[in-house]
Amino acid sequence: MDHGPLLRADRWVSAGLLHPDRFSEVLSDLGNVQVAVPVLLVAAGWAAWRGRRDGAVRWWTVPLAALVTMAVLPVLLVPLKEWIARPGTSVMPPGTGYFPSGHTATALLAYGGAVVVLRPWLGTAPARRRAVAGCAVLVLAVSYGLVRRGYHWPLDVVAAWCLGLVLLAPLAVLSRSTRRSSSGTASPRSGPS
Repeated sequence: MDHGPLLRADRWVSAGLLHPDRFSEVLSDLGNVQVAVPVLLVAAGWAAWRGRRDGAVRWWTVPLAALVTMAVLPVLLVPLKEWIARPGTSVMPPGTGYFPSGHTATALLAYGGAVVVLRPWLGTAPARRRAVAGCAVLVLAVSYGLVRRGYHWPLDVVAAWCLGLVLLAPLAVLSRSTRRSSSGTASPRSGPS
């Protein structure tokens, strides 16, 4: 993948965006495992605690699934990076393994997973839309920072969006089906007073 029309397009887009500065580095750091995964851990822990406290039937299902999804990411990502063996930008040291972007996929799964597990407690539709918009802003900020800093080609980031959405979609479906099945079930705390 060190030649061809996609790399030419990547180089053209990168040339317009590349400006390694401190701000772009900070944005890209929001996709670090040390930053993004604790957000998911806190959200999953709180959602599990709240679901159990509220008497949800399978209170642990969605938080656990979000954590498992996050754990599956490197299992898929590392072999994919080795198989594709795409070289990095001119800013990066010589080598391969930049496609797809691990930081972007981590950000998407961690922040997106946090929104999914917290969704039942976000109350109103506008609150849920704000949470999704906040997640999108964070993921786009990470993506922009990675390309602007020169850590990744734009296509590396787009591929990570695709991978992340494929992994996040089953979690969102599980969350909706779990809520629906729990909503018709009486809580142990409900009943005559």
